Amino acid sequence: MLLGILSIIIGYLLGSIPTAYIVVRKRKGIDIRDVGSRNMGGANVMREIGIHEGVFVILIDIAKGAGAILIAQALNVPELWVFGAGFAALVGHNFPVFAGFRGGKGSATVIGIFLVLAPLAMLVTLVIVAIPFFTTRKFPAAILIGIALVVVGFVLLPLFIWLFEDSLMLVRYVLPIGIFMLVRNLPGIKQLMDRGVIKDMIYDRQQKKVE
Repeated sequence: MLLGILSIIIGYLLGSIPTAYIVVRKRKGIDIRDVGSRNMGGANVMREIGIHEGVFVILIDIAKGAGAILIAQALNVPELWVFGAGFAALVGHNFPVFAGFRGGKGSATVIGIFLVLAPLAMLVTLVIVAIPFFTTRKFPAAILIGIALVVVGFVLLPLFIWLFEDSLMLVRYVLPIGIFMLVRNLPGIKQLMDRGVIKDMIYDRQQKKVE
């Protein structure tokens, strides 16, 4: 029980490390939450600061999720506590104690969690959902597609976990994480709709068909 609680605390503190904030503050002396999409994540760093910095942030955020799971496993706690440690890392990334509880969305941290728990399922899902995001050049459209792919990813991931891992427990674990991610992304979806991004995307497609 005590080791389980310890794994949760470690997971939260690990997730709370504000990678994007630290990197951007060191490089440019600004708060990443004041520029671009205002999200404290690797994608925003990549667009606003640079590719190398963005990739670095993404890799560290992935490591936070993976590290939380690996530490919990090393403590030899029951599986539910391991899952709890991963979820705590996600909560920490979103509401970091070290950055005024204003964090990112946690996509990279989730990738890290499932790269340890279900590596093949996560890799296949990642390849499928990443292609449209990285081939979209328009900034607002990329954000919208990224949000949509988070939702799609949490439909595909349980399917691939079932196929490759045959673990009903892991499939169930995806559900609360998926709901958490969806709720966290709802304000971004509303903001993009208010700005008419969806309408612009549809209009652009219609224009291309006419041409």
